[in-house]
Parts: sequence; C-alpha cells; structure tokens
Amino acid sequence: MPDLIKLDQMDLVLVIGLMAIAIGLSAWEKLGLELNLAIATGRSILQLIVLGYVLDFIFALNNPWAVVAILAIILTITAIVARNRISQKIAQGLPLVWVAIFISTTLTLLYTNFLIIQPERWYEPRYLIPLAGILIGQAMNAAALAGERLVSSINQHPVEIETHLSLGATPQQAVSQYRQDAVKAALIPTINQMMLIGMATLPTFTTGQLLAGINPLDAVSYQILIIFMVAVANLLTTILITKGLCRQFFNSAAQLIR
Repeated sequence: MPDLIKLDQMDLVLVIGLMAIAIGLSAWEKLGLELNLAIATGRSILQLIVLGYVLDFIFALNNPWAVVAILAIILTITAIVARNRISQKIAQGLPLVWVAIFISTTLTLLYTNFLIIQPERWYEPRYLIPLAGILIGQAMNAAALAGERLVSSINQHPVEIETHLSLGATPQQAVSQYRQDAVKAALIPTINQMMLIGMATLPTFTTGQLLAGINPLDAVSYQILIIFMVAVANLLTTILITKGLCRQFFNSAAQLIR
C-alpha cells in the first residue's frame, strides 16, 4: 500500500479552516456556540501538540518507567473526570474509580500483552500506550455511567432498600438489583458498538490504521482485539466500581446512610 500522505503546515491551516466554517455556521444560525467552538479548537490544538511531543519523547526514550509514568498520569486524569461525572460526591470516590479502572485495564492488558501480541519488550510503547489509552478512556465512560446510575437509583429508592434491610437482607442484597441495573446500563454503549461495528460504523482505530497504510485485514484483526478488550475491561470496571460505591452508602451497622 502507498505511504501515508503527511500533512504539512499549510494543510493544518486548511484543517483549522474546517472549524472556522463551523464557527461561521454557528454565527449564521445564531446558535451562540462561537466562543465555545473557538475555545475547543484552541484547546484541541494545544493539547494534541503537547501529546505529540510527549509521545515522541517517550517512544524515542523506550524506557519502561517512562511508559508507566505516562499511563499513570492518563489513568489519574480519567479517574478524576469519571468521579466528577457522578453527581453525588461520594467519600473515597476518586480512589474507588482509580482502583477500578486500574485493575480492569491492567488485567486486560496483561492477558493481551503476554498471550496475544507478545512483543519483544513487554513495555513496547507502540503497543502498550495506544491500547492502554483506549481501554482507560472507555473504562472512564463505563465507570461514570455505572456510578451515576447506581447513585441515582439508591437515592430514589431509600424506603425500598430500608425495607429489605428490615427483613434481614444484607446491604449488598438490598441494593443488588440497582447495582445490576447500573452495570447493564453502562454496558449498553459497548454492546451496541459491538453489534453495529463494521456495518453502520467504521471504527476510529481501523480508520487510523487504514490511513497509515496498514493492510485492511490486519487493521480489522486489531479492531477485533480492541473491541473485545474494551468489553472485558468495561465489564470489570463497572462491577468493581458499583461494588465499591455500594459500601459507601451503609455504615458499620448495615444502615443506609442518607
């Protein structure tokens, strides 16, 4: 396949022209989104340029500690974002989200790295960073969806939960249905994506590989790997985060904290 067509500075200027068109359309329709679009454009450019230089440095350094450090930073940022998306501030919320995403993505990456891809070096940046980045980002969304759904359900049904407790149910039994519903709700986007992938949508990862000149069958193989990794990591994340959050709603005497 032909080499990737690289974008020079003039091409990037024309790329920015796309957002200028979007801002113009917003002004034409009087949507009031001009400032938001302009700020989002500037932030996107700045953040991606910084990311490009950081990854270029890490790839060139090829050091395991550098790879672990950048992944730890990404994990911490995504955990903060996921925690902030849960409307109610839960005690130990950030550590719960961080640990849930860390365990789920780490276990999934270990399976993939050592049993499937098997690179010469376990910390090979070209494999570990992209795969971990995708998993952490997807797990963040799943954790936020599951956490918000669970918190809302518990707050809306305190009487039912206390009734179960008064009849001898344990805290975990009293909220089990709400926890299961939260996990299912958080997995709906992942399952829908799996159902429609390759038919109604062309995955971003596959598109990027095709643009880079990768053989379509090789690109599809990696996409299958990624979508299954995401499914497992998201399921593990939601199970862990909901279990952890449930404990925060009860005191040592197994009473619901309102």
